[in-house]
Amino acid sequence: MLAETICSAVSAAGLGIAAVSAYRKRFLTAARIAAYSLVPIGLVLTGVVDWVVGIAFKPSVWLGFGLLAVAWLLFMTTRAIERRGLGTRKERKAAARAAQGGAVAPAASAPSLGSGLPATRTQSGAKAKPERSAAPGDDFSDIEAILKKHGI
Repeated sequence: MLAETICSAVSAAGLGIAAVSAYRKRFLTAARIAAYSLVPIGLVLTGVVDWVVGIAFKPSVWLGFGLLAVAWLLFMTTRAIERRGLGTRKERKAAARAAQGGAVAPAASAPSLGSGLPATRTQSGAKAKPERSAAPGDDFSDIEAILKKHGI
């Protein structure tokens, strides 16, 4: 009974404020305030307020809300883990096996990148000639290996 009285008072006050706004020629604001002020009395007349008051003081209802919160938390946790890429054990093992290959081209016996040092003198004292690439298509083998490693 108290909830219905409070909702009725809030609605009456809101309609009064809407009337003042309309008197000041702010019709759009007045219509919006009137719409908001009719919501509480509408909830009382439809029985929603009685339903809310009925569930607010029952422990079994709060237990149900707690279980729903736990279920929501589990859904969000599993979704976050799935987005991070930590899938099932089988998926992790398959990814580990694929990562063992490294950045070596599939047909190469060693990494395609050199030491990065300039050519120096050989044991006999003569200056070593820089190695020449075999073909223009072979220049991209290291890039292809990196792309394959990342699944691109």
